[in-house]
Parts: sequence; structure tokens; C-alpha cells
Amino acid sequence: MNFMKLTKQHIEDDNKKSLASQNNSYNFLADSLTSKGHNVDAILSKLSEFQVAVPSWALGAGGTRFGRFSFYGEPSTLQEKIEDVGILHALTQTAGAVSLHIPWDIPTDYKAIKEQADSLHIKFDSVNSNTFQDQKNAKESYKFGSLSNTSKAVRDQAIQHNLDVINIGDKLGSKSLTVWLADGSSFPGQNNFQTAFQNTQNSLIDIYAGLPEDWKLLIEYKPYEPNFYSTVIQDWGASLMLANGCGDKAFTLVDLGHHLPNSNIEQIVSILMLKGKLGGFHFNDSKYGDDDLTVGSIKPYALFLIFNELVYGMENNPQNPDLAWMIDASHNIKDPLEDLLQSLEAIQEAYAKALLVDQKELRTAQLENDVTKCQEILQNAFRTDVRPLLAAARLKNGGAINPIQSYRNLAVRETLIKERGKHTIATGL
Repeated sequence: MNFMKLTKQHIEDDNKKSLASQNNSYNFLADSLTSKGHNVDAILSKLSEFQVAVPSWALGAGGTRFGRFSFYGEPSTLQEKIEDVGILHALTQTAGAVSLHIPWDIPTDYKAIKEQADSLHIKFDSVNSNTFQDQKNAKESYKFGSLSNTSKAVRDQAIQHNLDVINIGDKLGSKSLTVWLADGSSFPGQNNFQTAFQNTQNSLIDIYAGLPEDWKLLIEYKPYEPNFYSTVIQDWGASLMLANGCGDKAFTLVDLGHHLPNSNIEQIVSILMLKGKLGGFHFNDSKYGDDDLTVGSIKPYALFLIFNELVYGMENNPQNPDLAWMIDASHNIKDPLEDLLQSLEAIQEAYAKALLVDQKELRTAQLENDVTKCQEILQNAFRTDVRPLLAAARLKNGGAINPIQSYRNLAVRETLIKERGKHTIATGL
């Protein structure tokens, strides 16, 4: 089967229209940053190396529980999903990994899938298990929980599923398993909290025992939904306790939407890194709850503050391992690929601005209790238009100056519709 592949020539030809303007903007910004003592080449290098995984479920129209509106030409196979990630990576040079969700995206031919991914310079990031839905022909139901269930038979089924997911990921070169549970209760008195938590801990220990030596277990938390009275892993403290109960290879995973409104996520991130227990991120944005909107579309300053703590932690907390980065968004009214392009840009933008913060200067101001100066240092970095830097980093690696513009100029969506048909539906949706 032939798949659409954006060549460097396609992108270079489209870049020519904007190259002169980009060079002028970059030179102006680079001169300004250099005059302020920044090492522009070092920043470019860090931006060029920074890669964010795209989840296999984000490439179709996810929608909401009220409706689903396709943008047509959706990827109906795993091969087509990897093709879509390849398009994103070709344009941005920052989407060099895919994170599979099992059982939605189980390879039928591992060799062929790996060869396809290799040809597009894509690696396989964390694999994600699914015990928040009942699967076809499953013997047991997760209606009242999975790893936390009062029934040993249900827990055993959920444990085995996670072990199966590890096996699938191991064949592809993944190095971590992400576990998110919908387990919880919707009414007071429905669950014994201690029993549910202990069952979950014991189940996770069994899964942890099945990890390959060089793997990590990432434990995700969420305060509500689909259960609305309690969730077993409701916050970062619960996740951290469970991770500590498993061992050194278990970590907390932070999803930006999995917090109560106005939670101080940057503080959570900072403390987890101090303790060496931050495993990774799921990026999205929200106004009210777990809205799964385009990264940076609602709270760009909050995202920047998170990255400021991440940059500090990556420099000062060697006890914390390399982090897994992934976008976790749901696209209902946008072209999913355009949405992901915007998210990748927003993540890179927040990272670039955080790299402009003089951490030593900020630390000195903090120690001197110079509150005004602390604010000025952060906001001066945030107010800097770093988009020419991002474009330069992409150009350096053969990407597009303006990914969305190139995506449209090269008629990518129209081509995908011609290849796949109009009414295809992505797997898992």
C-alpha cells in the first residue's frame, strides 16, 4: 500500500515564499537575544532536539459524548495513523514519536510497522492500556472498577491486559507503560476507599513485576470523570504513593487537564522533580475541566510557568529521569492534524520562552525577596516573540517555516481524503 509522504523538496519549495521574511525576523531576534547575554545557538540546539509524542487516538475526530464531527480522510488503520504522524514530523521536526493505545491500535505485522515508522524517523513512545472500557468478548466487566475491583477475577483480567500491553510495546521498542484508571465511585458509600486503594496498589505491583528492566511505569491521576464522587487515583499525592509502593521504575504522570480548576500545576511539577518522581506529561488545555483543547489555546502563561519549572528541574534535578512528552487532546471541530500542529508549536513556544529565563538571576531575586524583579524576569521572557526561533529550529532540521501554512499550501487534507475516502473513521473512536 502506498502512503502519502511529504518530501524535504515539497517543504523546501514551500518555504521559499517565506524565507526572506523569516531570515529578517530571526536575525533581528537573534541580535536582540545575543545582546542580552543569551546563547542563541544553544537554545536552537535544545529546541531542535525536543520531541513530543503524538498519541494514536488523536489523529481522528475524537469529539465529545454529545457528538462527533469528522474532518474526513481519517486514518482507519495503524499504518495510516503512523503516516499522519510522519506528516506532522516532516512539517515540524518535533513529532518524532507515536504513543499507541491498546487495544485500539495493535499491530498485525510488527516488522512492517517498525519499518514504516523507521522510514519516517518515528519512534514508539509509551504504550497506553485501556481498562476504562469493556472490550468485545471480555469475560469480566469494568463497570465497577478494574485494578481496584472487589472481584479478583476482574482485577486479574485488568492486570493481564496491562502485561499484554507491555509485551506489545516491547516488540516495538517502547520503554514505558502509562496507566490511567477510570476506577472510582459516583455516590457516597459506594466504595470502601481503603480497599479500593489497596487493591489498586497490589494490582500495580503485579504489573510492575512484569516490566522489562529498562522500562518505566507511569501512573496517571484524575480528580473526577467518568466517576464524579471519587476516583481511586485522584491526585498527584495518590499517584506518588502508588509509584513509591511499586519501586524505583514507577513514576507520576501529569496530564494538564486532570486537575481541579486553578490548580498550581507548576508547583506539583517542581516537587515531583525534586523527589525524582516526575515521569512525563500529557499536554492539552482547558477552561473548565478536562476539556482536551489545543495546547496553549486558553492558558499560555500557565503553560510557560510549567515549563519554567521543567527547565529548572532538568538543570538542577539529576535525580529525575528523562521525561516522556505527549499531546493528549480531542479534536471535534478542527482538522486533527492542524490542531496537533498548533499544539506542537505552543509546546515549543513555551519551552523556548522558559529557556530565556535567567535561572540564576531569578534565584538571586527569590533569595533577596525581590518580588517585583521575580515577576519582571518571568514576564519579560514570556512577552518575547520566539516564533522566529522555532522556525529556525525547524529549518535547521528540514521542517517548515510555517507548518500550518505549508500543510494547507500542500493540500495535505485533500490528498488524504482522495487516498482514504471521505467517510473513514479512526480506530478506537
